[in-house]
Amino acid sequence: MTAITRRRFIHATASAGAGLLLAPAIVGRARAQTTLTVASLFGDDKPETKIWLKIRDLVEEKLPGKFNFNIVRNAALGGEKEIAEGIRLGSIQASLSTVSALSGWVPEVQILDLPFLFRNAAHVRKVVEGRTGAELKQKLAAQQFIVGGFINYGARHLLTKEPVTRPRQLAGQRIRVIQSPLHTKLWSAFGTTPIGIPITETYNALKTGVADAMDLTKSAYAGFKLYEVVPYLTETGHIWASGVVYFSTGFWNGLSDGDKEVFQQAATEGAAHFDQLIVEDEDRSVALAAKHGGKVIAPEARDEWEKGARGVWEDFAGIVGGADKIEAIGSLS
Repeated sequence: MTAITRRRFIHATASAGAGLLLAPAIVGRARAQTTLTVASLFGDDKPETKIWLKIRDLVEEKLPGKFNFNIVRNAALGGEKEIAEGIRLGSIQASLSTVSALSGWVPEVQILDLPFLFRNAAHVRKVVEGRTGAELKQKLAAQQFIVGGFINYGARHLLTKEPVTRPRQLAGQRIRVIQSPLHTKLWSAFGTTPIGIPITETYNALKTGVADAMDLTKSAYAGFKLYEVVPYLTETGHIWASGVVYFSTGFWNGLSDGDKEVFQQAATEGAAHFDQLIVEDEDRSVALAAKHGGKVIAPEARDEWEKGARGVWEDFAGIVGGADKIEAIGSLS
């Protein structure tokens, strides 16, 4: 063996040895990484997934390599109810949810769903960032839902197969509703038959005639391609669809105080990012729906819509905190 060959041999052996010495450290770091399963109802083009890409990047910036976000898209883990159950069981560590879907565990969140109570997104934001929002976070935490921040999905509007501008035109129709007592009561007030159907099953229900109508935000209207089965969107704006960025209790309690602070900040920034994305996505969604035959129409006789809906306030005052609290929120400037 020549000198040069021996030197190469010694160098190669030393390098291999160093690699072997480093291997346990590398394996140790890989094993120490925490994977959290995140459920999203949509693909990468929608705010419901983009928010988690944002949160992931913010966490990675502060805690590089410590957490792996397994973002499961397109409702592969079920609708909101199934995901909420997964959060409680700990099989899912994080997701988004409308407050409506969590009302079975925390009825008080329905104050954010009261029809014609909130004037705009800024009004909603003022409420969720104040005492009411803090109280709701505590109640949700008691049911194993750790809220990182409130989000706004936009206003809910009526979706129908034929044009509807006045509430009396809904009489006798079967309307898909969120599985929530408040939503059931609201649409019953207009003479419809409410049917609780998971959002993942709604398209087929409308297509096959199980349901005739529903209500939803503009963004989700296009996201689920509902313009194909309910082409008319009446801009009732009856409910501002509030939601939460939330985590499972088991995952959250396993974090150090420092990690909790990082996740909280990321969730707060992610929520603000989501709200902006929704505003932008609504414009694109309406344009996409119009391209495929969707039509946006204005409601008539708004006082008739509000009269029917405001009866819900009286029915739910005892659940959400009393008529005085509802009136106080309604009068916020």
